[in-house]
Order: sequence, then C-alpha cells, then structure tokens
Amino acid sequence: MRIEVVAVGTELLLGQIADTNSMWLGEQMAAAGVDSHFHQAVGDNHTRIVGALRTALARADGVIVCGGLGPTQDDITRDAIAEVMNVALERDEEMVATIAAFFEARGRQMSPNNARQADVPAGAAVIPQTRGTAPGLICPVGNKVIYAVPGVPYEMADMFERAILPDLRQRMADDGDEAVIVSRVLRTWGASESGLAEALQARIDALDAPGDGGTVTLAFLASGIEGIKVRLTARAPSDVAAAALLDAEEAAVRAQLAATIGDIVFGTDDQSMEDALSLELTSRGLTLGLAESLTGGLMASRLVNVAGASSWFRGAVVSYATEVKHDVLGVPDGPAVSEATAAAMADGARRVLRSDVGLGVTGVAGPEEQDGQPVGTVFVGVAPAKGATFVREFHLPGDRPRVRQYATISALDLLRRHLIHDDS
Repeated sequence: MRIEVVAVGTELLLGQIADTNSMWLGEQMAAAGVDSHFHQAVGDNHTRIVGALRTALARADGVIVCGGLGPTQDDITRDAIAEVMNVALERDEEMVATIAAFFEARGRQMSPNNARQADVPAGAAVIPQTRGTAPGLICPVGNKVIYAVPGVPYEMADMFERAILPDLRQRMADDGDEAVIVSRVLRTWGASESGLAEALQARIDALDAPGDGGTVTLAFLASGIEGIKVRLTARAPSDVAAAALLDAEEAAVRAQLAATIGDIVFGTDDQSMEDALSLELTSRGLTLGLAESLTGGLMASRLVNVAGASSWFRGAVVSYATEVKHDVLGVPDGPAVSEATAAAMADGARRVLRSDVGLGVTGVAGPEEQDGQPVGTVFVGVAPAKGATFVREFHLPGDRPRVRQYATISALDLLRRHLIHDDS
C-alpha cells in the first residue's frame, strides 16, 4: 500500500509555518507498514491542488491531503477533490447541524460560511469531527482513495488514528499486504558521510543483493553538529520479526565500522553523546569535572540535560578569561590556546572540583586567530582517573557557533572513547 501526502497551504510554501503534519504522518505510516515514497506541498490554488492530487494518484494507491477544509474562501480542498472525482459537492445538512451545535455549546452563533465545511463530494464518506468543526473525508477514486483531513495538527492526528489508519489496515488486509516497518538509528561522530559509505559498502552490497527482497535497508542522514546517522529500516510481518532483523543488521554494521574506522557509534535513536558518556562514567563509578574556555559552558549545559547527572558530574569552571585560567585552574604562563594549556586546564578541573576525571578545552572559535592559531583550532585535555594526562588537537570547520558546538561534542567523544579503550 503506497500513500502520498499532499500538504495544502500557501503559508507552507512561504516558510511561515513548518509542515509538521507530513513528518508525523510519515512516521505513523512507516510504523503501520505503509509505504510513502513522495510528499508534496501546494498552495491554496484550485488548479494546482487538482494537479497535485492527480500526480499523487498516478504513482500511489491513495493520498492523504492535509489542510484546506476550513470555512474561508481559500479553503478549496473539497472543490479540488470533487473535480478529481468528477462529481458534484453535496451539502450534508446533518453535518451543518453538528457544526452549529459546536458553536452553540460555546455560546456563539455559527456564521453562514461555516456551512461550507459540510459540503461533501458525492460518494465520499465523512470522518466526523471530535475536536473542531471541519469534518474529514474518505473519497473513493476508482480503486484508489483520497483521505482529506484538517491542517490543525491535533485534529489531523485524531482523524488519522480514528478513521484513516483502520481503513488503511483493512485495505492492506484485503490485498494480503499487512506488515510493519521499523527503523533504528545508529549515531556516529568522527567520520564523514563519504567515509561511512565507503566503510559500509560491503553491507550495502549485501542488502541490495538479489534475493534479499529489500527486507532491511540502510541510509545515511547528515545531522550537522550531531554527526552522521545511519538509519536501518526493516520491513517484516510483525514488530518482533522486525526487531530481530534490526538486531542482526546493527551488529553487522557496528562490527564493520569498528574494524574499519573505530568506535564511532556512540548511541542509538535518541541517545545523545552526553547520554553515552554518562553510561561510561557511571558504569565505572567515576566523576567528571570540566574546565571550559571557548565552549563557554556548552559542555556543562549538555551534561546536566542527562537525568541523574548530579551523581557523576561535579561541575565546571568556565575559564573564559586568561586570568581565570591562571588564578583558578593554575594554568602556567604561556599561550592560552596550546596543548600545555589544555592539559593544565584538565588537571586543574580535576583538582579544583575534586573529580576522578578532568576535561579541559581551549581553542579559537573566531572570528580572528589567537596565539598564532587559526580559527577552528581546538585542544582538548583529558586528565584520566589513572595514567598520564593527554591532549588531542582538532581542526574544526564552520563559523563561531559551529566551532563551539563541534568542540563540545568532540571533547565529550574523546573522553567516551578513552574510557572504552582504557578498559580494553
């Protein structure tokens, strides 16, 4: 079963509001095993809506159209659907009475134009409203279907769950096409998208090989300051079967990446870098103290987002000024952006905050170079619970905000990897 989403509203094209409806519907359909290969957005223009619907029906089994069911002159989705169906609009007087009662219950009188919301293409079924005034529609077009729902997100979601999803499931059962589609995301840091693709080429070839049938697919999602995501998607008869497929593929992908690049996978799905670091610290019973310069508290802010961080996070010294580095952390005289400063900051953080591990970050966020170091140069010092303090140098791209964000996640990742290898 292939369903295309058509979002109606000129405000979507102008960027005045984000199309969260299409995103939500995509997630819900994937979970229900419904394929959705295309999404469209179209303005409040009758001819263009008709064209969008006909295009969608030409390449899908059905369409979910969101928006354009209100009472105003630019709410013309019903009219466009009627033209595609080649039928007339018929006013449902019972629905008019229902809409009027909605207003009366709130001590208001229904204006005449609200009656337009009760206009139904001949042969269509109505999805009753429970949260607003505009009803939805289920409109047969030959052996295909158009579902029309309001653009208000909570009204749309209610109608999808209450009427559209059951109808889709029945159609899929009639066609013998019941399945679920489940995705899992592996989150990585420290490799480029092209590097990941090269490292995983063998897995991609295996999944694309004849006979696999597309049961599991692999895709890359570049996520800026959060790294590159590897999305695994399985289609199977049940959630249990899909989970088994994903478990097996995740293990294969992790093994391939570890062998070719290293421990770049730090989490799955919504697990953040700070979540991953929290697990490594708590499993070892270690506490952490920070000394931040160019990141200006970003690292501490991310760490305290983790529930229970107080059990392992001692605190942070934001030593933005050079004097603070000297007076509070005991950093010796010399360039503020250097390996020696990063190491002294990490040692100072561990001492001042009385933590097991210290992490220090200094660098140049821009817009100008500092201490002879170009913009994007970052030194991260780690004072481990055992062993000598060490420093890594990074050269990070982007403007000032990006350099600070990249420095934050790079520093947390460096400590995460150290903790993993320190046990090995």
